[in-house]
Amino acid sequence: MAVRVCCRGNRVALHMLSRSLSHSSVSVETLSELDSHTHTPFSRSAIGTFFQERPLLTNPFTQDALLRAYLQRHLAERGVQEELERFGERVVCEVEALGRRCELEPPVLQRYDPWGRRRDRILTCDAWAHLRRISAHEGLVAAAYERTYGDWSRVYQMSKMYLFAPSAGLYTCPLAMTDGAAKVIETLGMPARKAFERLTTRDDKRFWTSGQWMTERRGGSDVSSGTETVAKRQQDGWFKLYGFKWFTSATDADMTLTLARVTDENGRTTPGSRGLSLFLAEVWDSDGSSNGIEVQRLKDKLGTRQVPTAELLLDGMNARLLSEEGRGVASIANMLTITRIYNTVCAVAAMRRIVHLSREYACKRSVFGKLLKDHALHVQTLSRMEVETRAAFLLTMEVCRLLGREENRSASERETLLLRLMTPVAKLYTAKQAVSVVSEGLESFGGQGYIEDTGLPSILRDAQVLSIWEGTTNVLSLDVLRSIAKSSGLVLQAFCSDVQERLLPAESSPALRPALTSLRAALAALMRFCEAAAARPAGAMELSARDLAYSLARVYMGALLLDHASWEHATHTDVYTALRWCDQDLCPVVSRDAAGCFDSQTTAMDSALV
Repeated sequence: MAVRVCCRGNRVALHMLSRSLSHSSVSVETLSELDSHTHTPFSRSAIGTFFQERPLLTNPFTQDALLRAYLQRHLAERGVQEELERFGERVVCEVEALGRRCELEPPVLQRYDPWGRRRDRILTCDAWAHLRRISAHEGLVAAAYERTYGDWSRVYQMSKMYLFAPSAGLYTCPLAMTDGAAKVIETLGMPARKAFERLTTRDDKRFWTSGQWMTERRGGSDVSSGTETVAKRQQDGWFKLYGFKWFTSATDADMTLTLARVTDENGRTTPGSRGLSLFLAEVWDSDGSSNGIEVQRLKDKLGTRQVPTAELLLDGMNARLLSEEGRGVASIANMLTITRIYNTVCAVAAMRRIVHLSREYACKRSVFGKLLKDHALHVQTLSRMEVETRAAFLLTMEVCRLLGREENRSASERETLLLRLMTPVAKLYTAKQAVSVVSEGLESFGGQGYIEDTGLPSILRDAQVLSIWEGTTNVLSLDVLRSIAKSSGLVLQAFCSDVQERLLPAESSPALRPALTSLRAALAALMRFCEAAAARPAGAMELSARDLAYSLARVYMGALLLDHASWEHATHTDVYTALRWCDQDLCPVVSRDAAGCFDSQTTAMDSALV
């Protein structure tokens, strides 16, 4: 008689089984021998019996108290919160898995077909295509141009993007450039209406994404001197482009905007920004072949591996002139506003995601006899991450609100000036915050935060690009100085008056008085510094540019936090957040100026040290 016995160390069960088999051909001795082979002491010690529960992602909308409160205060139109709650469920149940697949199945380059014909195809996984369809259906670009919510349409669109971004496998990158291209075409008076309609449709079969091919070998920020691509005029009025694009993101796009220098009849070009014009080109010809493009290689990047990024040789790419000749740099200004705001939204979204997961994990992970949530030091760390995230969120939403006002032609002069000043400030500061907060968040998981198959390290890798794309911290700090100079200081006046106005409601709250006092002192010191700096040599102001941008960010974030904490439906945690934010040095440019950090002697010592 053959008997299969499944033993789990239960000797009572073994004894009962032996009795039931006492009249069979299987002896008790046989069972005892089986037991001795399968149940040695500590037989499970190699694995153990404990397995840590993983943190669960739940609806990011219902878990975000500040987002819900912000919309309740500013965009309380019927159906908005219900729509975002529905979308939050879709993010968890569908988008999250697709984004993870994009990370695990990155794009590959197919240069040739099996018969040797040059193809230059970038192959992406099915999940990438699925994210494209979801983006179209959900109107992630279209919502901004449908303007259903008037001045608040950008806030609505970016609230949705904020929920989408951390799960979307970096599909926000092609969406940012698509939105930027649509903005440029609209601003220029619809010279390419067909393209605009495809970029902003909800029909996934007609939806186009756009690239943004500006960076060449000499660099990306200094396009005026770095662009070598030339455009040769054809008899039909179109152009053929020849050049090398060193860094092109979302290279699988349907179309692209790019800068080039128009040649005259002798092949000469105009140097500098005056020689640059903006062109629109479809990436693929009607027969499916590339439009005069050779893909040299895909970039091997630290993060953002989901996004196809390539070096391209343009060898006679057919393109149409989009801007006036010589107005290329001026024409992309609006595009940069859009892509920098997307960068800001993605930074805050990454912060919110890691805080969400860290908080959830703290309720499951037990160390030294109690859950992490019961360790005061751990909770203090999470609280500090939350304060950074809330400040960044309110700054981001305010910039989105200003953009929406401008697009609906209802922005005041002050709001227009603030949008110009605060877009680069928000981008550079939130990018730095994201790297810091996400890194701290990974630490809250201990060793698991460093393990690839948890999905956590990719959040940090992807966050690192935020301070590099669309202008590094120093480049954007210099852009802040340009906005001050070009407006003859009007952007600073707009900043000062807006902050002062936002602080007024806090005067009636005794609980907010310490924060109010700190902010007013910081604002006064900042304005005094700017007045004094205007009389200094240009080099001194440039040296202080980064600390000035940080000071603008911290003061404005503080004002927004106080404004929110003064709202009639604010909670005690809103008040606490404002107080904690204002505990720090709100004006580092003044502190460092007092320490002599911007003196000419310090500059010489910096050079010697480096």
